[in-house]
Amino acid sequence: MSNKPNVGIVAYGMYIPETFMTAADLSKATKGVWSEQAIIEKLGINKKPIPGGPGDGTQEMGVKAGLDCLKRFNYDPMKIDVILCIGEEWKEYPLTTSGVYIQEQIGARNAWAIDVQQKCCSCIGAMKMAKDMLVADDDIKSIMIVGGYRNCDFLNYEDPISSLMFDLAAGGAAMIMEKNATKNLVLGSHLVADGTLARGCMLPVGGTAEPVNRENVDRAYDIKFTDIEYYKKRLTEVSIPNWFTCIDQALKKSGLTKKDIDYLNILHIKPTMHKSILDSLGLSENQSTYLNDYGHVGQCDQVLSLDLGIQSGKIKDGTIMAIIAAGIGYVWAASIVKWGPA
Repeated sequence: MSNKPNVGIVAYGMYIPETFMTAADLSKATKGVWSEQAIIEKLGINKKPIPGGPGDGTQEMGVKAGLDCLKRFNYDPMKIDVILCIGEEWKEYPLTTSGVYIQEQIGARNAWAIDVQQKCCSCIGAMKMAKDMLVADDDIKSIMIVGGYRNCDFLNYEDPISSLMFDLAAGGAAMIMEKNATKNLVLGSHLVADGTLARGCMLPVGGTAEPVNRENVDRAYDIKFTDIEYYKKRLTEVSIPNWFTCIDQALKKSGLTKKDIDYLNILHIKPTMHKSILDSLGLSENQSTYLNDYGHVGQCDQVLSLDLGIQSGKIKDGTIMAIIAAGIGYVWAASIVKWGPA
């Protein structure tokens, strides 16, 4: 029997901008190439939050989510030992450390901070890191995972290939994990990476390979697939198998099986794929939350699904939750959480 301390989620919070882009707005942005109905039915987007002004920067949205987390659960920021920031690289000022900025703004002055980046897998990756740190280091008792996301800024709605990313949205999320927790235990996690897709989707301009200049500035904010045919082919071959490898291994590490899953916490994907994964796990649509009113808020989706799942009563004491995500690069991940008293 393991004598390792329990680690659990003791607080969480969100920030969602008040400005939304509807399916009708998206259709208009594509110059009618995508109809409003097709965006709703095929892409699964009724509406999505987008930045509403200067206060909706990546770091500031992380701050707002962190403050919401502290306020909701009346949590003293001085108890936080470490901040793992999962905010995106696209932020107010390049080369600034988001975690250290958030630490100061939320009053967590006893903490040290580090930025962690794995794209839309960052939350689950950070959850694994946080648990491992809490178990291994006697001096660490509380870790906040926090960050903001607004990669929607890079979308060119007139580029038909970009429809794969039309759901990108904006927001912030936070959660706090503690050692010796008595509730909401974080159990096993597992991640799989495929380096053949490491540069499959990127900003071609703006890095050291092609710095911004007067000639290429118009391309500096236009995200591109470098080889869309290979990208689609490779994802079709490996995505679902890798996701189920992660789920199976995370369950095995938790001493559970697929039959034990009560709720699937999953990022926003196309409706057909969402339903296919539910069917494969033997789950109903009422055992998950489809984020069609939010789109894809990157690595914040996991906290968003948790929050909405609790509000709707889908997640309650005793619920076994499988949290899964995938991040461009490409990485797949799963983590198992048992909600309620330990």
